[in-house]
Amino acid sequence: MAATVASLSSSLLFSKPSLTLRPFRTLPRIITSSSSSSSPPQFNISFAPPKPKPKPSEPDPFSDSDPESGGQLIIPWIVRGEDGNLKLQMHPPARLLHATANSDTATATATKVTKKNKINKNKSSEVVPKSNYSKAARRFYNDNFKDPPQRLSKVLAAAGVASRRSSEELIFGGKVTVNGSVCNTPQTRVDPAKDIIYVNGNRLPKKQPPKVYLALNKPKGYICSSGDKESKSVLSLFDDYLKILDKRNSGVPKPRLFTVGRLDVATTGLIIVTNDGDFAQQISHPSANLSKEYIAVIDGDVNKRHLIAINDGTVIEGVHCTPDSVELLPRQPDIPRPRLRIVVHEGRKHEVRELVKNAGLEIHSLKRVRIGGFRLPSDLGEAH
Repeated sequence: MAATVASLSSSLLFSKPSLTLRPFRTLPRIITSSSSSSSPPQFNISFAPPKPKPKPSEPDPFSDSDPESGGQLIIPWIVRGEDGNLKLQMHPPARLLHATANSDTATATATKVTKKNKINKNKSSEVVPKSNYSKAARRFYNDNFKDPPQRLSKVLAAAGVASRRSSEELIFGGKVTVNGSVCNTPQTRVDPAKDIIYVNGNRLPKKQPPKVYLALNKPKGYICSSGDKESKSVLSLFDDYLKILDKRNSGVPKPRLFTVGRLDVATTGLIIVTNDGDFAQQISHPSANLSKEYIAVIDGDVNKRHLIAINDGTVIEGVHCTPDSVELLPRQPDIPRPRLRIVVHEGRKHEVRELVKNAGLEIHSLKRVRIGGFRLPSDLGEAH
């Protein structure tokens, strides 16, 4: 018996078994047991039962794939129920879903706020680029280039509301408010870019019109004042120019033009037109001592005594006026009448005409050709 068992054992260990087995779904499980060291080994061969298939109505929570979802991974959630016991569920807890939704909303809101701040920051950096300059540079700019606060009447006149004298009347009449308060003092210092100014209920623009300086060859028959509506004013010659300027500078008020000094209706020649009151005051005030040159065409002959009489001067408005120089110009073929060049600097009313009249001569035509260092261009014809 022992020999038979030994031979069977050796045949099992060292030779392939000649058993014909029926195939199973799982591999066989070999279990060895030994009661004692002297007893021969016994083999108990058994096979595990096949793994049961999960029911369709109860999917396996620990399965890696779901046949109905096309292989989608399902993660089980172990949560504690209201009764305090742990339970297994196939969907995330409700509080986790709410927390995730709130987190997404907060993230989207923060992203929008960040983008809005970036846009505002870019806009502010485009509008105000002064942060690139030091305090010393900005102070130097403000002290030397930036316009300081100006008198209220001057600001109204520069904006084209009215003349400076008429602007003062508006201020005295209580028609002007500054920052919500009625201002009755024309000398009040204001800054149109910062202060809110109303005239007769209309807001004064923050931007002031640009400074313009124009030279005009005044024709005969025009006056230099704009108040007389019955006569033609030289300012009406600039209507087309103002229309072009208004289209070019949209949103900016039109400049209020006026003449620097005056020429009577019968006198032609150079006259300066601007909207800069300080500039006009500098060149028209007697303290500027600017000379003005005129060409007078005379009816009749001119003798030496006439030149002496003109040079001696005459009394105008209680003041004795004398010219700087008087010169008889050479005759020209196309101009049969004699011509006089007379230079004055005081600029009294009708000064040149009074000087010639006092010498016993009669003026046929009078033309101004120079103011200070600016001479009437030869190619600038009379305006029409």
